[in-house]
Amino acid sequence: MREQISIIVPVYNAEKFIRETLDCVLAQTYPCWELLLVEDCSGDQTRAVIEAYLAEKGDERIRLICQSANQGAAKARNRGLKEAKGRYIAYLDADDLWPPEKLERELRFLQEKEAAFAFTGYEFADEGGTGTGKVVRVPGTLTYRQALSNTTIFTTTVMFDTERIPKELLEMPTIKSEDTALWWKVLRNGYVAYGLDENLALYRRAGRSLSSNKLEALRRIWNLYRKAEKMSVASSAWHFCFWAVRAVRRRV
Repeated sequence: MREQISIIVPVYNAEKFIRETLDCVLAQTYPCWELLLVEDCSGDQTRAVIEAYLAEKGDERIRLICQSANQGAAKARNRGLKEAKGRYIAYLDADDLWPPEKLERELRFLQEKEAAFAFTGYEFADEGGTGTGKVVRVPGTLTYRQALSNTTIFTTTVMFDTERIPKELLEMPTIKSEDTALWWKVLRNGYVAYGLDENLALYRRAGRSLSSNKLEALRRIWNLYRKAEKMSVASSAWHFCFWAVRAVRRRV
């Protein structure tokens, strides 16, 4: 009997891309999944688009969960985690895409490594969802210390095994850059992240990587070192420099 994968998607103002993202899940070669769409009170027609899609497809593996108020991505993912029924947890952002073999290949890798935490390589994509050819390669493993200066782990590529890692440990901190904060929290508790160096996701950067947001990204990572990890200024600066160099290399 195949184990179920729970795919958690926080959804907010994604009317332009959500159908394509849903299509990529339906196209997966691994069929034993549930898709939890946590709609976070969008201000556009996202909810109507999803409801029309569900009526059209009639696939009972897809569940729409509506938040009562906008609470942000961390709480939306935590709501999905609470509702999840599968042994395995996978994350997918509402405008990102997977190739059909993503779940099958990553699950096999996770099981072969007898790991609790896996992630994969990915490719940057333009607004239309077409790959740019810039593929991010990932290391075979990442420990906590290594991850502090290497933010290679991309949310849409992550998979967890809840029989090997307590589900409560997977709750995302309610802090900016909550996904990175979660990876560090899990690794800090003694787990190792295993990297599958295959391109198994498209990271659509439309609206995400404008120059005006780059300073905010720097602030967020610095605050993670100082507030979430409670590191000294010297130690934070040391890891921050390595993080910045690697972040630039991934994008050029």
